[in-house]
Amino acid sequence: MTDDSGPTASPSCDGEAVLSLRDATLRFGERTLWSHLDLDVRAGEFVAILGANGSGKSSLLKAILGQVALSSGTATFLGRPIARGNRRIGYVPQQKLADEGVPLRAQDLVALGVDGHRFGFPLPNRQRRQAVDALIRQVHAQPYRRRPLSLLSGGEQQRLRVAQALAGEPRLLLCDEPLLSLDLAYQATISELVDTSRRANPLGVLFVTHDINPVLSMVDRVLYLAGGQIRVGTPDEVLRSDVLSELYGSRVDVIRTHGRIVVVGTPDDTHPHAGHDHTATGSPAEQRR
Repeated sequence: MTDDSGPTASPSCDGEAVLSLRDATLRFGERTLWSHLDLDVRAGEFVAILGANGSGKSSLLKAILGQVALSSGTATFLGRPIARGNRRIGYVPQQKLADEGVPLRAQDLVALGVDGHRFGFPLPNRQRRQAVDALIRQVHAQPYRRRPLSLLSGGEQQRLRVAQALAGEPRLLLCDEPLLSLDLAYQATISELVDTSRRANPLGVLFVTHDINPVLSMVDRVLYLAGGQIRVGTPDEVLRSDVLSELYGSRVDVIRTHGRIVVVGTPDDTHPHAGHDHTATGSPAEQRR
């Protein structure tokens, strides 16, 4: 459960609640991933989702996207029940390199976000082109807009996926480990793009990550999932030895050093979160550059 009896909202964000979860529970068969989650995400708020492998981080995003149904409780977006395919909810997936020979160019991928959801005729060429141009400028991808996707690095492709996610003018942006396999420079670039977008629009952000350090300075609150339990609060409130030790039921040490957070002693040796202060390696395409 959360740390208090009511829904938790960021103390630093005064915008309206774009997403509200009440007593939300998700089970698969006999297994409960998480339960009794009360959460409001407000316009302009950046919430990092952390936790061990299999704790239900990505499943939470799927529930918000309407791809899986809550086992109990409610989820509303802009005051209405969650519906699958809502364009006002943007989604940035994990970095995945395009297969060699894929005919799409960078600008074609962004264009799919503009009118790829439409049936029948696409938008008029001029209107479509203007929308794509604006999105490409927003993520600073002009130098390679006409290059084939397969020739772009993982970080360059992630820029385009951010642009694609912003095409529907979302009020909520869901990011499912978008920094995975990126080098440190592109981790910073993608994080800053998301942060700039949420402040400019403004929009709520739920950001699943295995390492909070690239986004630590941007995060308003942390949602931590472990062993079916939940903690929500500021990074200083949640990322503490006593809090994580209680969540995991065993000794966990949180060490802060040189502006970074290192978590030591989680029961899951493959625990993917901020815990392991590691340097991500670039994708093969990035390594070729």
